[in-house]
Amino acid sequence: MAEPVTEFDAIIVGAGQAGPPLAGRLTEAGQTVAVIERKLVGGTCVNYGCIPTKTLVASAHAAHMARRGPEFGIGTGDVSVDMAKVKARKDTIVEGDRRGVEHWLEGMDGATLLRGHARFVDPHTIELDGTLLRADRIFLNVGGRAVVPDIPGLADIDYLTNVSLLELDTLPEHLVVIGGSYIALEFAQMYRRFGAQVTVIERGPRLTSREDEDVSAAIREILESEGIEIHVGADDIRFTKRDNGFEVTPHSGATPIAGSHALIAVGRMPNTDDLGLENAGVRTDSRGYIEVDDALRTNVEHIWAMGDCNGKGAFTHTSYNDFEIVAANLLDDDPRRVSDRVSTYALYIDPPLGRAGMTADEVRRSGRKALVGIRPMTRVGRAVEKGETKGFMKVVVDAETDEILGASILGVGGDEVVHAILDVMTAKLPYTAISRTMHIHPTVSELVPTLLQDLKPLT
Repeated sequence: MAEPVTEFDAIIVGAGQAGPPLAGRLTEAGQTVAVIERKLVGGTCVNYGCIPTKTLVASAHAAHMARRGPEFGIGTGDVSVDMAKVKARKDTIVEGDRRGVEHWLEGMDGATLLRGHARFVDPHTIELDGTLLRADRIFLNVGGRAVVPDIPGLADIDYLTNVSLLELDTLPEHLVVIGGSYIALEFAQMYRRFGAQVTVIERGPRLTSREDEDVSAAIREILESEGIEIHVGADDIRFTKRDNGFEVTPHSGATPIAGSHALIAVGRMPNTDDLGLENAGVRTDSRGYIEVDDALRTNVEHIWAMGDCNGKGAFTHTSYNDFEIVAANLLDDDPRRVSDRVSTYALYIDPPLGRAGMTADEVRRSGRKALVGIRPMTRVGRAVEKGETKGFMKVVVDAETDEILGASILGVGGDEVVHAILDVMTAKLPYTAISRTMHIHPTVSELVPTLLQDLKPLT
């Protein structure tokens, strides 16, 4: 006798940033929807990413500014950090956010929230812990997880990832961070400000390898100025377990570095290896990312992939935009494409880096004629007044079309200022559309028009 099958109009696998809002749109259209989540509703952003880490960044910033009090004429006395209270604050905010999404889904007419691990049986059928579910349309929103590389000796120690580090309620004596990109550097600065000794070890020749070299150099200078030790070119990393922690050598012949805690933050991988995708005929690339077209449809016509698992962006904002693209095409007769969006993201060290479009290096490699404008934050009145003068602004413009190709805003407010440039890029307007705009003084944004009035050839 065949097992009974529960029928839905749509199944959404994963309750991260794209899943719940799509469930909302589909149910508003009168469809029945099953939302399957194997772990925590809210996905990476709510539970292990943006929400908890930026909450911790805020606590670290408060500690940092308290220590700087005398610079502003403020006497604070000794500054101490209670990591148990820091973690409790983070947990309260995360749990509130997660409960909000759960209550939204549970109260959604037409939606059923199911718990467990989903696997394809065939292109239209998913098995969930012994139960069979079928739908005409299936949407994959399964996210990603930290890559753990094969480093000699790593398996012998109790290493941390971005998930397990969030559970610490004590201060590491010496945190060693393996990796030199966004997650690695945010945690490195954060824990240094909490009071830990911190060492960053990066395999490549510089930090943040996807950025221009001047941006990478400025980021390194910012972190080293706070007492973070940085090793690059670490081409032979090895761990050795010790009674009170471990020792790690960055490369052959290097002096061993003694650490108490190790964070592995060298990259992410998609959660696609245990979905039974082969049973549905869904193709993945060599790294496991689900292949999708410009409308986020897989090679199987009734299956879509959204969020970190499709390789089109590894951010909350790209995941949410994926939902908007899918919903617009399916429900609104509004053709939208992934290729229409401008790449944009931020690095949340302090001061932050706001990025949009191409780097100057990418523009050079493209061979097109370009102009560049650069301003150090020391020339931004608001930054001087706030005592936050590290970093610089850089905008690259096409010399023939006058369209803005990219921007790197490393400095106080950089993650907000970059949107003034991003909006112009999305509208495909020339840089002259804002180069003479009157901005409010004193702000960081007021330097954008000034910057665009003083462009020079990119060499």
